[in-house]
Amino acid sequence: KVTQEISPELIAACKRGMEFLSAQQNTDGSFGLGRYGRNVGIAALCALAFMADGHMPGQDKFGHTVEKALDYVLSCSTETGLIASDNTSHGPMYGHGFATLFLGEIYGMNPSDSRVRDALVRAVQLIVNSQNDEGGWRYNPVPYDADVSVTICQVMALRSARNAGIKVPKDTIDRAVRYVRDCQNPDGGFRYMLQAGGSAWPRTAAGVATLFYAGIYEDDSIERALDYLTRTALPGGPGVRFGRSHFYYGHYYAVQAMFIAGGERWDTWWPAVRDLLINQQTSQGSWSNPQTGSSYATAMSLIVLQIPKRYLPIFQK
Repeated sequence: KVTQEISPELIAACKRGMEFLSAQQNTDGSFGLGRYGRNVGIAALCALAFMADGHMPGQDKFGHTVEKALDYVLSCSTETGLIASDNTSHGPMYGHGFATLFLGEIYGMNPSDSRVRDALVRAVQLIVNSQNDEGGWRYNPVPYDADVSVTICQVMALRSARNAGIKVPKDTIDRAVRYVRDCQNPDGGFRYMLQAGGSAWPRTAAGVATLFYAGIYEDDSIERALDYLTRTALPGGPGVRFGRSHFYYGHYYAVQAMFIAGGERWDTWWPAVRDLLINQQTSQGSWSNPQTGSSYATAMSLIVLQIPKRYLPIFQK
């Protein structure tokens, strides 16, 4: 199957994307400028984009990019366990979730770095401690509120840490599953929070990915969510108008959901999203997003395009 999944066009697009992204790295190891500049979550996603092609800290040119990003993420790890940079504009739990996922993937592939283990253990503890009564998480590391979008970030981080041998309480995962299930609408899609609200495809992708990463693979709610995604968000499908808002975020989770679902769903989804992203790449090798900047959009696109390479432990079923 891999030969069909990974085309010469894909390999070329990824190489150009990584060249662009590597050149965007700031001297301190972070990425990006402006509102989302030096965001710890974006640094983590950029590093994961290189790791998705098999680059590990320090091994080669892109490995050095990963190493500098790792140093930056570790420099943002605080005594409380929260991983956050000074200029977090949107509540630090998004960045914390992505950064913890990155550390989990690094540690899973190279368990000898004690700095990574220490930061990861503290980061996981902070996630466990800030789960709210409903079973979810929100922008800030306090157990006060919850939404589906921040919740998937934490569940994926916990799954990565657990895969790498870090202890994660089963109760934390069980409560997260209950919360996410309670956010599903009758149409199969997911709303943003427990309170009434409409379905949307990016948060539906996040919702079904949460169930998968919690270890639930066969379930009526998963099938209904995957049907909803196919109906509303298949790239190039009938009636799909892609606004720029949450485009990369949504596809990041949707492609993971379809990859884990496998079979016909993956066979239908993969060529569609692959061709869509390759066609959207700019002549500089980047992908653009006016809201969050090109480092974020390029990292997300590269992670999506390289999922079939199966380098990252989190994507190995």
